[in-house]
Amino acid sequence: MAPHDLRRPFKRAAISDQQKRRELSLLRQEQNRRDAQQQARCLASSILSLQSPLPESEPEQSDIELETAPEIEKESGTLSKDLDVPRASKLRGPEVRKWFARQLMLPEWMIDVPDRLSQDWYVYARPAGKRCFVVSSNGTTVSRQRNGSILHHFPSALPAGAKTRDSSGSGQSYCILDCIFHELDQTYYVIDMVCWNGYSLYDCTSEFRFFWLNSKIEESGACNPSSYYHKFRFSTVPVYTCDQNGLYAAYTGVVPYVKDGLLFYNKHAHYQTGNTPLVLVWKDENCSQYVIDTDSKGEIPSQQQVVLELQDNGKLVTSDDPPVLFGYLDGDIIQKSGLHSGNLLRFAVSDGGLSFVDGKLDKADLNYLGKANRGRAFADSYSKVVFQFTVRHSPLKIDDLLASINSPDDQEKKPCDVEMVG
Repeated sequence: MAPHDLRRPFKRAAISDQQKRRELSLLRQEQNRRDAQQQARCLASSILSLQSPLPESEPEQSDIELETAPEIEKESGTLSKDLDVPRASKLRGPEVRKWFARQLMLPEWMIDVPDRLSQDWYVYARPAGKRCFVVSSNGTTVSRQRNGSILHHFPSALPAGAKTRDSSGSGQSYCILDCIFHELDQTYYVIDMVCWNGYSLYDCTSEFRFFWLNSKIEESGACNPSSYYHKFRFSTVPVYTCDQNGLYAAYTGVVPYVKDGLLFYNKHAHYQTGNTPLVLVWKDENCSQYVIDTDSKGEIPSQQQVVLELQDNGKLVTSDDPPVLFGYLDGDIIQKSGLHSGNLLRFAVSDGGLSFVDGKLDKADLNYLGKANRGRAFADSYSKVVFQFTVRHSPLKIDDLLASINSPDDQEKKPCDVEMVG
């Protein structure tokens, strides 16, 4: 079935500076190149050695953002994204959770359609499941969830991933894969490659990483059915160039896993830890069962709820860097409730909603509900709050994405053949 014949160009009113931040992020990654090999070794060592907190159940719909208790964060202070292994090995409980949350590359939510979508971006259907790092080294393989807890400890066909008779056991041979574990078919779907056989890919473009991912995973035998030396099967996902055919294929195509939205990757993006506007997540009810956030009972609340961090002088901010100011909490409420800077607080978006001026938040009508769940690590990001707001009022639809590819802003047209990486 061919994509819809959309004749109208789509241009959404600016509600954020997401495009500007994309451009700055691309510039910054060229200016601030780090020792990627050392970064990969640090992460591999910490994933294998960090003591794990007790396993915790995590709802699939919260896969994008990790959450933990704010009270303990005050004791440890701000944790570095690139914390060295000796210090990281001393972390416990919520600190481990927060440290691991900062090692993954986390997508922002798509609230503005990127420029040059069909030329500079890939798209694929994201598998539903548990996001985790998988590390193979010294004859064993370990998968750790974003909260630092071990998901599986198993032999695998990845390099140095099992104690086979012919394994060399080289200490320099290790792999780090960014995966989603899909419960239904007990498969690790590899969505990104951080390190392969001791070679770091942090500072490689996603275009190169996806090429290596597909070729190396197949060569290793990790995609073969499970066996004695290979307990879980690994699989890649079909990745498309985000032209009309590619976007439509990712959205409607049949895949062997349950979909949880679409992921968009800028072809030039390096693997950078934390939130990045160079990777975007988008959902609707046809490609995800978790489009609108649910409450603790799994029900959609009548009003949108957001979690913000309380800072000095009553400021309420998001988890972005730099944070976005949403307003101020009354001093009487702070005093009566015994709140302090660093607390994560839950609010309902009241009838006044959110209003924007020149791509920036102007007003937010918020009603204080109380402290956030102790399982939270961070406040909501600005893009998540805005995405959830627009989903309820004026959602960005698949037809809008397809139409944006036809618009004059999508420059230098290329043939609309589907290019599937790997």
